[in-house]
Amino acid sequence: MFAHIEMTIISAAQTLYDAWGWGGVTLLIALENATGLTPSEVILGLAGWMLIAEHEAHPAMIFLGGLYAAVGSLAGASTAYWVSRLGGRPLVLRLARWVRIDPEHITMAEDQFNRWGTGLVFAGRLIPGVRTLVSIPAGLAHMPFGVFAVATFIGAYLWCSLLIGAGYFLGHEWELVSHYLELAFPYLLGGGILGLALWVVRGRLVRRSDPNQSDS
Repeated sequence: MFAHIEMTIISAAQTLYDAWGWGGVTLLIALENATGLTPSEVILGLAGWMLIAEHEAHPAMIFLGGLYAAVGSLAGASTAYWVSRLGGRPLVLRLARWVRIDPEHITMAEDQFNRWGTGLVFAGRLIPGVRTLVSIPAGLAHMPFGVFAVATFIGAYLWCSLLIGAGYFLGHEWELVSHYLELAFPYLLGGGILGLALWVVRGRLVRRSDPNQSDS
Protein backbone atom coordinates (compact mmCIF):
# COMPACT_ATOMS: atom_id res chain seq x y z
CA MET A 1 0.00 0.00 0.00
CA PHE A 2 2.72 2.48 1.04
CA ALA A 3 4.84 1.58 -1.99
CA HIS A 4 1.87 2.22 -4.28
CA ILE A 5 1.26 5.63 -2.70
CA GLU A 6 4.93 6.53 -3.02
CA MET A 7 4.98 5.55 -6.69
CA THR A 8 1.90 7.70 -7.27
CA ILE A 9 3.64 10.65 -5.61
CA ILE A 10 6.79 10.11 -7.69
CA SER A 11 4.77 9.93 -10.91
CA ALA A 12 2.86 13.13 -10.04
CA ALA A 13 6.11 14.89 -9.07
CA GLN A 14 7.77 13.94 -12.36
CA THR A 15 4.80 15.35 -14.28
CA LEU A 16 4.89 18.59 -12.30
CA TYR A 17 8.65 18.98 -12.65
CA ASP A 18 8.45 18.45 -16.40
CA ALA A 19 5.78 21.13 -16.68
CA TRP A 20 6.71 23.66 -13.99
CA GLY A 21 10.30 22.94 -12.97
CA TRP A 22 11.12 24.38 -9.56
CA GLY A 23 7.60 25.79 -9.32
CA GLY A 24 6.41 22.19 -9.02
CA VAL A 25 8.85 21.65 -6.17
CA THR A 26 7.49 24.73 -4.40
CA LEU A 27 3.91 23.47 -4.78
CA LEU A 28 4.60 19.93 -3.55
CA ILE A 29 6.71 20.98 -0.58
CA ALA A 30 3.99 23.45 0.42
CA LEU A 31 1.52 20.55 0.43
CA GLU A 32 3.95 18.48 2.50
CA ASN A 33 4.33 21.17 5.16
CA ALA A 34 0.60 21.85 5.33
CA THR A 35 -0.55 18.22 5.52
CA GLY A 36 2.41 15.85 5.89
CA LEU A 37 1.01 13.74 3.05
CA THR A 38 3.92 14.08 0.63
CA PRO A 39 7.30 12.92 2.02
CA SER A 40 9.95 15.59 1.57
CA GLU A 41 12.77 13.08 0.99
CA VAL A 42 10.91 11.85 -2.12
CA ILE A 43 9.96 15.32 -3.41
CA LEU A 44 13.38 16.87 -2.88
CA GLY A 45 15.53 13.85 -3.64
CA LEU A 46 13.78 13.53 -7.00
CA ALA A 47 14.21 17.26 -7.63
CA GLY A 48 17.95 17.06 -6.99
CA TRP A 49 18.31 14.30 -9.56
CA MET A 50 15.73 15.36 -12.14
CA LEU A 51 16.20 19.15 -12.13
CA ILE A 52 19.94 19.37 -11.48
CA ALA A 53 21.83 16.11 -12.14
CA GLU A 54 19.84 15.14 -15.26
CA HIS A 55 20.29 18.62 -16.72
CA GLU A 56 23.99 18.60 -15.78
CA ALA A 57 23.43 21.90 -14.02
CA HIS A 58 26.06 23.47 -11.77
CA PRO A 59 25.97 22.11 -8.19
CA ALA A 60 25.32 25.67 -6.98
CA MET A 61 21.74 25.09 -8.19
CA ILE A 62 21.30 23.06 -5.02
CA PHE A 63 21.20 26.29 -3.02
CA LEU A 64 18.87 28.05 -5.46
CA GLY A 65 16.60 25.02 -5.42
CA GLY A 66 16.68 25.19 -1.64
CA LEU A 67 15.25 28.70 -1.84
CA TYR A 68 12.33 27.56 -4.00
CA ALA A 69 11.65 24.71 -1.62
CA ALA A 70 11.98 26.92 1.47
CA VAL A 71 9.39 29.32 0.03
CA GLY A 72 7.03 26.38 -0.42
CA SER A 73 7.82 25.17 3.09
CA LEU A 74 6.99 28.56 4.55
CA ALA A 75 3.72 28.74 2.59
CA GLY A 76 2.60 25.30 3.76
CA ALA A 77 3.77 25.79 7.33
CA SER A 78 2.05 29.19 7.47
CA THR A 79 -1.20 27.58 6.35
CA ALA A 80 -0.99 25.07 9.20
CA TYR A 81 -0.02 27.89 11.59
CA TRP A 82 -3.00 30.12 10.71
CA VAL A 83 -5.49 27.25 10.65
CA SER A 84 -4.33 26.32 14.15
CA ARG A 85 -4.27 29.90 15.39
CA LEU A 86 -7.67 30.91 14.02
CA GLY A 87 -9.48 27.59 14.29
CA GLY A 88 -8.11 26.46 17.63
CA ARG A 89 -7.78 22.93 18.94
CA PRO A 90 -11.28 21.69 17.86
CA LEU A 91 -10.58 22.45 14.18
CA VAL A 92 -7.04 21.08 14.41
CA LEU A 93 -8.29 17.76 15.79
CA ARG A 94 -10.96 17.46 13.08
CA LEU A 95 -8.43 18.11 10.32
CA ALA A 96 -5.87 15.80 11.95
CA ARG A 97 -8.20 12.86 11.42
CA TRP A 98 -8.54 13.78 7.74
CA VAL A 99 -4.76 13.85 7.13
CA ARG A 100 -4.21 10.89 9.47
CA ILE A 101 -2.22 12.68 12.16
CA ASP A 102 -2.40 11.02 15.57
CA PRO A 103 -3.85 13.54 18.10
CA GLU A 104 -1.34 12.22 20.64
CA HIS A 105 1.46 13.42 18.39
CA ILE A 106 -0.08 16.90 18.41
CA THR A 107 -0.24 16.85 22.21
CA MET A 108 3.41 15.79 22.37
CA ALA A 109 4.35 18.61 19.97
CA GLU A 110 2.49 21.08 22.18
CA ASP A 111 4.36 19.86 25.25
CA GLN A 112 7.70 20.27 23.49
CA PHE A 113 6.75 23.71 22.15
CA ASN A 114 5.79 24.86 25.65
CA ARG A 115 9.21 23.69 26.79
CA TRP A 116 11.41 24.96 23.94
CA GLY A 117 9.42 27.77 22.29
CA THR A 118 10.89 29.38 19.18
CA GLY A 119 13.85 27.01 19.23
CA LEU A 120 11.56 24.08 18.41
CA VAL A 121 10.21 25.85 15.32
CA PHE A 122 13.74 26.21 13.95
CA ALA A 123 15.36 22.94 15.06
CA GLY A 124 12.18 20.97 14.46
CA ARG A 125 12.42 21.69 10.73
CA LEU A 126 15.54 19.51 10.68
CA ILE A 127 13.98 16.50 12.42
CA PRO A 128 11.89 14.03 10.38
CA GLY A 129 8.44 13.46 11.86
CA VAL A 130 8.62 16.69 13.85
CA ARG A 131 8.97 19.22 11.06
CA THR A 132 5.38 18.88 9.81
CA LEU A 133 3.90 19.17 13.32
CA VAL A 134 5.66 22.17 14.85
CA SER A 135 3.44 24.69 13.05
CA ILE A 136 0.40 23.47 14.96
CA PRO A 137 1.48 24.25 18.55
CA ALA A 138 3.03 27.52 17.34
CA GLY A 139 -0.35 28.58 15.96
CA LEU A 140 -2.29 27.37 18.99
CA ALA A 141 0.07 29.33 21.26
CA HIS A 142 -0.31 32.49 19.10
CA MET A 143 3.44 32.69 18.57
CA PRO A 144 4.26 36.01 16.79
CA PHE A 145 4.00 35.22 13.09
CA GLY A 146 7.13 37.19 12.12
CA VAL A 147 9.28 35.13 14.48
CA PHE A 148 7.60 31.93 13.29
CA ALA A 149 8.20 32.81 9.63
CA VAL A 150 11.91 33.61 10.09
CA ALA A 151 12.63 30.47 12.14
CA THR A 152 10.65 28.33 9.70
CA PHE A 153 12.32 29.71 6.58
CA ILE A 154 15.87 29.32 7.89
CA GLY A 155 15.30 25.80 9.20
CA ALA A 156 13.44 24.75 6.05
CA TYR A 157 16.14 26.15 3.78
CA LEU A 158 18.81 24.05 5.52
CA TRP A 159 16.66 20.91 5.38
CA CYS A 160 15.57 21.34 1.77
CA SER A 161 19.06 22.15 0.50
CA LEU A 162 20.37 19.04 2.28
CA LEU A 163 17.86 16.72 0.62
CA ILE A 164 18.16 18.33 -2.82
CA GLY A 165 21.92 17.98 -2.55
CA ALA A 166 21.57 14.34 -1.55
CA GLY A 167 19.40 13.69 -4.60
CA TYR A 168 21.92 15.41 -6.83
CA PHE A 169 24.94 13.48 -5.57
CA LEU A 170 23.13 10.13 -5.56
CA GLY A 171 21.95 10.69 -9.14
CA HIS A 172 19.97 7.74 -10.52
CA GLU A 173 20.03 6.21 -7.05
CA TRP A 174 18.24 9.23 -5.55
CA GLU A 175 15.62 6.95 -3.99
CA LEU A 176 18.30 5.93 -1.47
CA VAL A 177 17.81 9.35 0.15
CA SER A 178 15.10 7.79 2.34
CA HIS A 179 17.46 4.98 3.38
CA TYR A 180 20.31 7.32 4.27
CA LEU A 181 17.87 9.61 6.09
CA GLU A 182 16.88 6.71 8.33
CA LEU A 183 20.54 6.02 9.07
CA ALA A 184 21.15 9.71 9.82
CA PHE A 185 18.05 10.13 11.99
CA PRO A 186 19.84 9.66 15.35
CA TYR A 187 22.36 12.34 14.38
CA LEU A 188 19.66 14.70 13.16
CA LEU A 189 17.73 14.18 16.38
CA GLY A 190 20.86 14.71 18.46
CA GLY A 191 21.73 17.84 16.50
CA GLY A 192 18.20 19.16 16.98
CA ILE A 193 18.32 18.57 20.72
CA LEU A 194 21.73 20.25 20.92
CA GLY A 195 20.40 23.22 18.96
CA LEU A 196 17.42 23.51 21.30
CA ALA A 197 19.67 23.36 24.35
CA LEU A 198 21.88 26.12 22.95
CA TRP A 199 18.77 28.19 22.22
CA VAL A 200 17.60 27.85 25.83
CA VAL A 201 21.05 28.78 27.18
CA ARG A 202 21.12 31.81 24.87
CA GLY A 203 17.68 32.89 26.06
CA ARG A 204 18.69 32.64 29.70
CA LEU A 205 21.85 34.66 29.10
CA VAL A 206 19.83 37.35 27.32
CA ARG A 207 17.31 37.53 30.19
CA ARG A 208 20.09 37.81 32.75
CA SER A 209 21.73 40.67 30.85
CA ASP A 210 18.39 42.42 30.31
CA PRO A 211 15.72 41.73 32.96
CA ASN A 212 13.09 43.43 30.77
CA GLN A 213 13.70 40.97 27.89
CA SER A 214 10.85 38.47 27.58
CA ASP A 215 11.18 34.95 26.15
CA SER A 216 9.92 34.51 22.55
